[in-house]
Amino acid sequence: MHLETAPPPSTARRALGVGRLLAVRLAGAVFVLWAVATITFLAVRAIPGDPAEAVLGGPGSQAGPDALAAARAQYGLDLPLGVQYLRYLGLLATGDLGTSFALHDDVAHVIAEQLPATLILTLVALVLAWVLALALAAWASRGGWGSRAVGGLLEITAAAVPHFWLGAVLIVLFSLTLGWLPAVSTSTPLGIVLPAVTLAIPLAGFLGQVMREQITDAVTSPFALSARARGEGSGGLFWRHALRHASLPAVTLTGWALGSLISGAVVVETLFARQGLGSTLYNAVRIRDVPVVIGVVLVVALVYVVVTILADLAERALDPRRRA
Repeated sequence: MHLETAPPPSTARRALGVGRLLAVRLAGAVFVLWAVATITFLAVRAIPGDPAEAVLGGPGSQAGPDALAAARAQYGLDLPLGVQYLRYLGLLATGDLGTSFALHDDVAHVIAEQLPATLILTLVALVLAWVLALALAAWASRGGWGSRAVGGLLEITAAAVPHFWLGAVLIVLFSLTLGWLPAVSTSTPLGIVLPAVTLAIPLAGFLGQVMREQITDAVTSPFALSARARGEGSGGLFWRHALRHASLPAVTLTGWALGSLISGAVVVETLFARQGLGSTLYNAVRIRDVPVVIGVVLVVALVYVVVTILADLAERALDPRRRA
């Protein structure tokens, strides 16, 4: 007779810790989505204008009173605000994002069409930001005080530059002056280069600042001194020891970074005339297409929550202290 052996206590504790983390995060996700839906619903309703105009073609449609009244009745816009809010929460609870006022299509279908383009842009920008941040951190850590000073100045400048200004400068330089890249985003690989670089550079500056501070602490810590005593060179010290220590805060910030990139995509996609959630959200806010605005914001919030959970799990895997 074979008895089933229990897992080691450390393994059981780790599994319990991961399960507790997921439970807390899922509960938090529900609260975040409810809060986002509520705030967005009230914020869009506070914008001057009549949402029924979006049903009839936008603010410039010159629709008559009878047509506006019929549109309000069709979409429940003539009901008290509290009733509209409760009805919308009920639809969201069933997974129904509603129907677009302007496009007359399911919001879920509209988002499904635009989401892949935005995710591709944000993921390319995120990878590029990490590469730039690592390059800055490696250069600053292996050089003298002059390299560190220049690297710090580049990081601060990159983190502070606005997306719309940076995008305009890149268009003037690489499209109008040099003619290397298209000014308007296209379906070709070259069409994503300028939007991705525009999104990546400010994020790379911020990630580089975080990593540089951690690397400075790491290379002066006791484990770095021990590695040097064993004959470890500066390159090995950076890639095998300091980088892992410095990447933990950056991994933790990945969820925030993805949310920042998606919010920046509103400006970048509009600037480069690129289809995606950003341009869809901008157009929906402009014409007060309430279901699309709330649907896009909810999807962005959901992506943010999911990536944050994955970042927490990655941090637990990288940090031995959290695996105990």
